[in-house]
Amino acid sequence: MKYFTVLIVLFLGFTSCKSTRIATNNLVEIKEMSARKVAKKHISANFDKKTIDARLKVNYKNAKDDVGFSVRMKIKKDEVIWLKGTKIITVFKAKITPTKVQFYSSFYKNYFDGDFSMLKDLLGTDINFQQLQNMLLGQSLFNVKSERHEVEIIEKSYQLSPKKQAILFDLFFNINPLHYKLNKQSVVNSTKNQRLDISYPTYLNKKGVLFPEKININAKQNNKFTVIDITTRSVEFDTKLNIDFRMPNGYKEIKL
Repeated sequence: MKYFTVLIVLFLGFTSCKSTRIATNNLVEIKEMSARKVAKKHISANFDKKTIDARLKVNYKNAKDDVGFSVRMKIKKDEVIWLKGTKIITVFKAKITPTKVQFYSSFYKNYFDGDFSMLKDLLGTDINFQQLQNMLLGQSLFNVKSERHEVEIIEKSYQLSPKKQAILFDLFFNINPLHYKLNKQSVVNSTKNQRLDISYPTYLNKKGVLFPEKININAKQNNKFTVIDITTRSVEFDTKLNIDFRMPNGYKEIKL
């Protein structure tokens, strides 16, 4: 089923009972600051652990489906994202690397073996491995230091946007003035009526490490929409991971 594809590519958000929550809607006084300095502080706040092992609760909704299930997610930073979805039984397993997107469903007896090109139709913009990983870590999809930006104070955050927007879409990054991770990031193509909004309502602080506690994804293309809400049940950093993944034989290939 197609919603498994979307879920596999868009998993975000973590929480833990041993962690302190930090709300996005803060009461910090926002002082004027240059776009260059805001961008530098955001990059300095980037996640620096090597591995992540998280248990998530995921709710997915579009015009046809409204489902919820549990997901185990393991990440080796810059190398691999491993996923296992369950709803009483295992629904799917997936392995995503910088060059490949692979997953299969032992419930539906089907599989997909391809690359990130499938995301263009689903999200209205190309997403690569690094950008997907950044979404999971509460970091900007695009490097905010690669070009000059403008800054405005909007909705209790610093909003960065390129001085010269891309031809195909506009980018907006709302950065929290307390810890300089994201409150929200948006990719907008007004011409094609496409929009992707990724919001980070709360973060957790686990042993001094900030990580998204909840992430809300809203993707719109013309009159079609996808909403994904993710909450974490537990998360650990820098542990030894077993990311064994083998594509089964005899399953039907999914054509996207």
